Amino acid sequence: MTERRSRQLRVDPIACRAHGICAELLPELIDLDEWGYPVVVDRPVPGSVLSDARQAVAACPTLALRLTAKRP
Repeated sequence: MTERRSRQLRVDPIACRAHGICAELLPELIDLDEWGYPVVVDRPVPGSVLSDARQAVAACPTLALRLTAKRP
């Protein structure tokens, strides 16, 4: 039996340089603060935007955005 784990977006605030690409690619889950840094919604990534979330993670020029398995 395979267990389906939900996914969660995380931002490394030290690595992030506020390019804003993530918010452009995934506005459903990422807003930008007044300085242009991402503010990620603290909830699991819905399956309907999981592909977009993976694309946003891959597009981050500083590798500051991660998609992790959310633990129960």
